[in-house]
Amino acid sequence: MAESTIQDWTDSQVLLKFDNHRNVRYRVYRAADTVYQEIRDMDGSLLHILEIPEGVKLERPSYEVMLRYVLLDVLAA
Repeated sequence: MAESTIQDWTDSQVLLKFDNHRNVRYRVYRAADTVYQEIRDMDGSLLHILEIPEGVKLERPSYEVMLRYVLLDVLAA
């Protein structure tokens, strides 16, 4: 399965609840006909891979917003 990069690895400090934050890296890529946002800890360990619905085209600030909501959900689980 060939991958194409939409957004290369980006470092981000994500604000969580109560002034807490988490430093992560993420990238956005297409594999076949599906777009994914892959989120990793700064040490490289995988936190989550989010499948972005077909037809959703986002700008970089939108990926940052999705990143925050995914982290809030994943870390709460």
